[in-house]
This record gives sequence, structure tokens and C-alpha cells, in this order.
Amino acid sequence: MSAELQVSKTKLASYRVIDRAETVLGEGEVRLSVEYFAFTANNITYGAAGDRLGYWQFFPVDNEIGEEWGIIPVWGFADVTESNCADLPVGDRVYGYFPPAASVVMLPVNCKPHSFVDGAVHRQALPPLYNRYQRVSADASYSKEGDVPRMLLSPLHLTSYCIWDHLKQQNWFGAEQVIIVSASSKTSLGVAVALDRDDAAPTVVGLTSQANKQFVADTALYAATIAYDEIAALLEKKSAVIVDMAGNPNVRHTLQAQLGDQLQHYISVGLTHWDEEAKGSAGDASLVPIKSQEMFFAPTYILERMKTLAPGEFEKNSSDYLKAATEATFGWMEVKELGGIEALAELYPSFVEGTLPPSAGYVVKL
Repeated sequence: MSAELQVSKTKLASYRVIDRAETVLGEGEVRLSVEYFAFTANNITYGAAGDRLGYWQFFPVDNEIGEEWGIIPVWGFADVTESNCADLPVGDRVYGYFPPAASVVMLPVNCKPHSFVDGAVHRQALPPLYNRYQRVSADASYSKEGDVPRMLLSPLHLTSYCIWDHLKQQNWFGAEQVIIVSASSKTSLGVAVALDRDDAAPTVVGLTSQANKQFVADTALYAATIAYDEIAALLEKKSAVIVDMAGNPNVRHTLQAQLGDQLQHYISVGLTHWDEEAKGSAGDASLVPIKSQEMFFAPTYILERMKTLAPGEFEKNSSDYLKAATEATFGWMEVKELGGIEALAELYPSFVEGTLPPSAGYVVKL
């Protein structure tokens, strides 16, 4: 049996833990036992955008009529414990995209010394970067000591790097300030690290809750830290590009009202406030319309960006940044280990509600 966490596709706060019977492997398939994985607010975004961006399709659930359960993907490490694939033997260690479960069956294709792709039929239309797995056993420099920062921070910070790169390529959209909404999130702090390392970057302003304001200010990554209820009083009315990790329409409308025609561009990235986003809002006709806006999806950006660069250049540039961002993050983050799927389930409501301390990073060990 393999325990796994399932959540409601329509009511994200609802969840259940089930014991799933392990199936007999088919031809070419392998079974991987998950050792541990990271769980962050980013995973809640996966659930909130599950239908729009295909996240529910990675690890589909056999729902009975009237049920809408799904599995939120996570980043972690697993070992091959059973194999019908000569190219991926028992004992291989793998990093990549897994279900929050004790084990998973995959169909390895395009096997190379350092990677393979899950060739399961239901995954073929999904972003290829998510279907590719790293065979870390083949990496001479691999050490388990790096597992936690890799699974906890690399997926978030790679998005952070892409956002910075996008802003820079667009010459900051002509803005004098970059305003980051939900400034306490690890992805936001990663963007702030990238901007702090760039002498050409505009002023960076962090918006956050009153509860997290001191924590954000203490990171010293933002020129100014402003609580959401202080926007009208403290946010300067100068040209701005907004990076929104929260997706809260009330905050968006407040920013529109404050900045007016100074709001040059709006980038929506995450949905930390997934419940507010789901309710929607008709908006205010008196607000100055946003000049331009986009929904940012890192896997698509990476594929397009790599086409413009020399082979290996994106990987080199991003890895230099990832190293710096990880070092900066461990200056303020405390890693907390959860013992198993049941322990994650107990804490899951707090992830959905967004009430966990931003200074904590959670790893689930099975």
C-alpha cells in the first residue's frame, strides 16, 4: 500500500489521505519509492491553477462519479525500487516531480546517463520540463547534503531568476520601481535577491501583510516594505512594474487606484490568495486600466529563452544565481521536517490558509 494526499479540485481546502494499492508493473515501467519532498505555498498555486495549467493531469486520480479529487505535484527525491526497464535499474536515485505519496510508477523513455523522461501517455501534452527527471546517481558531484535546498528552493528560485531575466530583457518596462506583491514568499524573496544583485535594477518595493512586515524588512532586500493597508499612504506614485505572487484582486485594485497611469505593466505569477482569486471581482470602472499585463509561466519562458541563447548559457547563468539565492535564503529560513503524509495532512490547512511563518521551509520525509 502507498499512502498519498489528495485534495478537492473544487474546494482546495478539502483533503484526504488514502492508502493506494500498488499495481503490478507493466512492460518498461519502474516503481520509485519517494524518500522526501518539499511542500510550500507554491504547491497551493499548483492546485489553484490545476485546471488552467494542467497540474491535475500529472498524477490523475481514478474518481468515482461526482467526485473531484486531485493530486498536487511536489518536488523531491526518490529511489528506483522495482524495475522492468533495463535502462533504469533498481538503486538509481532520481530528482524531479512526484505526487505527495510513498511511491509512484513511471514509464521511462529517452533515458540518458543523467536524465530520463516519463513517457506515460497522460503526460505527453504537459510541459516537458516537468516530465524530465534527473538521475543524480550519475552525477559525480552529487551529495545528499544538497537534497533539501535543491527540492525546497530550486523550483521557486528558478522562477525567480526567470522573472528577473524577463524584467531585465524588457528594460524594466520603463518603470522606476518594481513592486513585489506577497513579498514574504520564497519566490518573491528570490526575485528580490536577483534584483539586489543587479546594479541596473530599479528600486524594489515589497508589499506584505502587517504580520509579515517586520520579517520582510529584516531581510534587507527591499528598499521599502509596505503593508497592504498602507499602500495609499506610503506607496510612491511613480512609474511601476508589478510582480504579483498573490493574485488578490483587492490588492490589485488598490494598486491601480494608487498608481493610475503610472502602472506600466502587471505580471501575475502565483495565486497565494487563491480563494480571493476564485471569487473574482467586477472591478471598478473609475480605475485607470492597466496598460499591459501577463500571466507568467516559468516552464514556457525557459523553453523560449533558451532558443535565444548559446547552448548551456541559460543553465550556467541561472546556476550562478541559484547558488547565491540559496545562500541568502538559508540566512533567514529554518527547515522543518514533517514525518510522513499524515503529518503533512495535519498541516495542509495552514498551507491553504497562508498562516505558516514565512521563515519556515517544510520537508516531508517518508
